Amino acid sequence: MSGSEPGKIGLWASTSLVVGNMIGAGIFLLPAAMASYGSISLLGWLFSGIGTFFLAKVFANLSKMLPTATGGPYAYTHHAFGDFAGFLVAWGYWLSNVCSLAAVSISLISALSTFFPVLDKSATAAIATGLGFIWLVTWLNNRGIKTSGNVQLITTVAKLLPLVVIAIGGLFFIRLQNFHPFNSSGKSTMEGIAATAAITMYSFLGIECASIPAGNVENPEKTISRATMLGLAITALVYILGSISIMGIIPQKTLVHSLTPYADAAVIMFGSSARYWASAGVAVAAFGALNGWTLVQGQFPYAVAKDKLFPAFFSRLNDKGAPYAAIIVNSIFVSLFMVMNFTKGLVEQFKFLILLTTLTTLVPYLFCAAGYIIIRFDQKHLHSGGWVSAILIGTLAFAYSLWAVAGSGQDTVYYGFLLLMAGIPFYVWSVYKKSISANNL
Repeated sequence: MSGSEPGKIGLWASTSLVVGNMIGAGIFLLPAAMASYGSISLLGWLFSGIGTFFLAKVFANLSKMLPTATGGPYAYTHHAFGDFAGFLVAWGYWLSNVCSLAAVSISLISALSTFFPVLDKSATAAIATGLGFIWLVTWLNNRGIKTSGNVQLITTVAKLLPLVVIAIGGLFFIRLQNFHPFNSSGKSTMEGIAATAAITMYSFLGIECASIPAGNVENPEKTISRATMLGLAITALVYILGSISIMGIIPQKTLVHSLTPYADAAVIMFGSSARYWASAGVAVAAFGALNGWTLVQGQFPYAVAKDKLFPAFFSRLNDKGAPYAAIIVNSIFVSLFMVMNFTKGLVEQFKFLILLTTLTTLVPYLFCAAGYIIIRFDQKHLHSGGWVSAILIGTLAFAYSLWAVAGSGQDTVYYGFLLLMAGIPFYVWSVYKKSISANNL
């Protein structure tokens, strides 16, 4: 972009961070998971999209009120509720994203196995490939946010191409009888919509990503807000049109058992060779998400460390302005968790970690929705809008987030709560270090 500030990302790179991190490799499997509910699942997409709209408005408006607050959910929670709540959000969000990155790297390996079957047969080859990509994006992100932002923009465009082709082109291959039955969930219409919305809401996680590197965004008070809303619009359109096309192309009984629904739809539309470019799309989607979340995972602990709630070494920058220590530590943990999945005896532990982290991706939304109302009540922010709109948007976003927490299941809430509480000793240590530092002044 001409006239852009050196070392900072603009609107399109910020938008690609939102879109690229929301659209991971999982979306390529989701239509099959939704098929057993019938076409009622399309209403689930619509419901979760509306709920996410209120969350997006919260983050968009917060970015206008606190434009340079690097750290997104952490920064907003810290501003509204103080150190302890800020730390809990930071602790849970960091851990959840480390585990999620490990899962993304595994989905990348799975996608590449279409082209390299050895990755399906050899754990050693799979581990080596996964580690190679993890440390490739580590190197890219240590080149500075401009480099990682450009990579994110390129991979987002590349991953959108097969999705858009099937989402729009597939509308011409639809057979209306494939949308029957409407509700095969065995539940009432409202229960069916709630069940499918509970599945689809996880596809919108990442709506906050444009706000996390705020200090490295051009004109953040405008760019972050626009990128958040634009990113949601693009993602929701791709999700909903893609689901309509695939459900209309593939009969429900076949779709339920499909391991590659987008690839199967592509074969019907373009012939057997299309399976390969659909698999390539999954691989690009996974790589883009790996890069985007690695960017987030560098900026996030960096912001927390600057407030002395994470160890100080997380705040170290290299000569490119990248928080290299945070990125490297993050990649070490991602590597360990990824290897766990390919180690006999540790597979269940890895799956358990993924389960644990589900709640900790939703808790920041709760805090930010409530914090939005608190920050809006601050007199100096009243020019951004009235109290009624602030209360309405914040309340609806909070209610949706709370419903999402409840929908994640009892085990997830139970173990997720324990995971959050496990961070308290680290908070106590950070308070102790801060008090020692203050006494030595």
